Amino acid sequence: MKLLSSLFLLFCIQYSLSAQDPWKIKASSIDPNDYYGITVANGMIGIVSSPEPFKVKEVVLAGAYDLYGRGRVSNFLKSFNLLNMYLEIDGKRIDNKSATNMQQELDMQKASFTTQFDYADKSTVTSTYYSLRHLPYTVLMDISITAKKDITITGASAMEAPDALKDVQNYYNEIDRPHVVISLLTSSAKSPTGKLLMCASNTFLFSEEHGHEPRVIHEMWDNNMHLMKFSRKIKAGETYRFTIAGSSITSAHHDDPLNEAERATIFAKLEGRDRLINFHTKAWNDLWKSDIQIEGDPQSQQDVHSMMYHLYSFTREGTALSPSPMGLSGLGYNGHVFWDTELWMYPAVLVLHPEIAKSMIEYRFQRLEAAKRNAFSKGYKGAMYPWESAETGVEETPVWALSGPFEHHITACVAIAAWNYYCVTQDKNWLREKGWPILSATADFWASRVERNGPGKYDIKNVVAADEWAENVDNNAFTNAAARANLQFATEAAKLLNVTANPDWMNVANNIPVLKMENGVTREHASYKGEGIKQADVNLLAYPLKEVNDPAQAKKDLEYYETRVPDEGTPAMTQAIFTLLHARLGNKEKALHWFKDAYLPNIKPPFRVIAETKGGTNPYFATGAGGILQSVMMGFGGLEITPKGIVQIKSTLPPNWKSITITGVGPDGKTFTAK
Repeated sequence: MKLLSSLFLLFCIQYSLSAQDPWKIKASSIDPNDYYGITVANGMIGIVSSPEPFKVKEVVLAGAYDLYGRGRVSNFLKSFNLLNMYLEIDGKRIDNKSATNMQQELDMQKASFTTQFDYADKSTVTSTYYSLRHLPYTVLMDISITAKKDITITGASAMEAPDALKDVQNYYNEIDRPHVVISLLTSSAKSPTGKLLMCASNTFLFSEEHGHEPRVIHEMWDNNMHLMKFSRKIKAGETYRFTIAGSSITSAHHDDPLNEAERATIFAKLEGRDRLINFHTKAWNDLWKSDIQIEGDPQSQQDVHSMMYHLYSFTREGTALSPSPMGLSGLGYNGHVFWDTELWMYPAVLVLHPEIAKSMIEYRFQRLEAAKRNAFSKGYKGAMYPWESAETGVEETPVWALSGPFEHHITACVAIAAWNYYCVTQDKNWLREKGWPILSATADFWASRVERNGPGKYDIKNVVAADEWAENVDNNAFTNAAARANLQFATEAAKLLNVTANPDWMNVANNIPVLKMENGVTREHASYKGEGIKQADVNLLAYPLKEVNDPAQAKKDLEYYETRVPDEGTPAMTQAIFTLLHARLGNKEKALHWFKDAYLPNIKPPFRVIAETKGGTNPYFATGAGGILQSVMMGFGGLEITPKGIVQIKSTLPPNWKSITITGVGPDGKTFTAK
């Protein structure tokens, strides 16, 4: 009997895995007390889901910062909740208690979020919202009601200002044309210091022909909230649909945000629901031409799609914006930009969508002058990028965090990202105009940063290591090796461009030490004595830096440091590096162990969103997703960025994976397969 039970359990597990949808994450059991929202975003507007029907937890707008709250530095701002609505049926407002059989679903292929439920014995209701990919400032919510008996509905869209905003102004306007009536619900407010004007507007899109649509009524509740609503009778068996389209924009994005928010909403209204969704879907289909297909592990396939979906959602072509560790999933880390972008998220995006990666490195190029001023203020030459960056590119780290003045490896990370953009695209014009200014200025920084204490002793002292538990240490392995890479890449770029490199760059690179311990393991820093580490540091020298290119040395470093990461309280990307290195070394069992350990303990219900740490509560951690995607593509898939482009080297798949196919790689959209 025990054997039969075990076989049945195994069958259930296998069936569950084989039935796992690669594109849709479904939640049939929704507990508001254990609910971590999932984000629908288009690289500009992020909408975070709620367990409440017709609600969204928050709306986050990329690039909108002001000084308030945590740390006396700039913070991301919540935008107006422009998809906040309610529905009444026969005079009763639907809420969590009255909505039964509720299910929610994220369709990653179409970047849409759907909630469906029953209301008493009267109706089945479905709502789906989108952050429209082709329209950066516009979102849409589609609602359909199927009546089980004759009912009267009232649908309302409420515009509410977040608490931090001030001087809220509410507007309502009807534009009446022979072919259309446009009801505009609009609000504006100033950011906490008054620096930004934030604006949002929305409108109804009805399914009836013009002249037969419901009459819209406007109600002013208080200074922070107003709404527009309509009522309609629906007969038993009839399905009625209406749509809300809205736009949100600030003076950080446009000189006239109030009028532009209304113009964008009018544009959406006159495009119509079907065209909006079709263009959105086409844009996402184009994104998904760059895909990772895993054969033999359906749950990993879904999880990898989720990681890709989030990175695609948090970034956008044609901007000068770069994602924060939490992307557009909330206000985590103040929305600031760290090395999380260049070292962890950027390489995955660069391989799959160089045109999006170009926006991310453009963010740094446009802040190069601020980085030069930062170096000057610390007594150095060249450009020194801040540990935390926001709108202007000045240092935005709260003063109590020592990483601000001392975590200097970020400068090399930016330079390496610039070099890698050239490597993947082979775009010499870009290298000359944008890459070279970054590479040369950051190389000048390192040449001034080292302390010249004799041959082989051009020391880099007093830094916060990549392992941030090591504060104010000397000759940190990752910092030193990254600085060497920066100096080497600047010299290589000069050769390609036929310009003269500073000969001191390679002199400095050749004399920066990378220390060893008595047992031959690379020493994390000069005073390191074997203590626990917060995150990968030494192991990054094998990948991505290629400073350690002897497999035996990489193996020795890996076996030493993988035992020194605590089982909790550390960020997810460290295990991704262990995964990648074991895959390249041919250790398939260990690679699979670390792959699972990188994110499965960090997953939160009900949509398998990834928190920063095991048991953490701050999803979505895009940094971790970027690291894990690198472990999949550059580890299991064997992809490698070289000065001649992307190539495939030998690697190893996990025992349960039959194959991995990576499509749409690089500017030529190549396909690579590993079996």
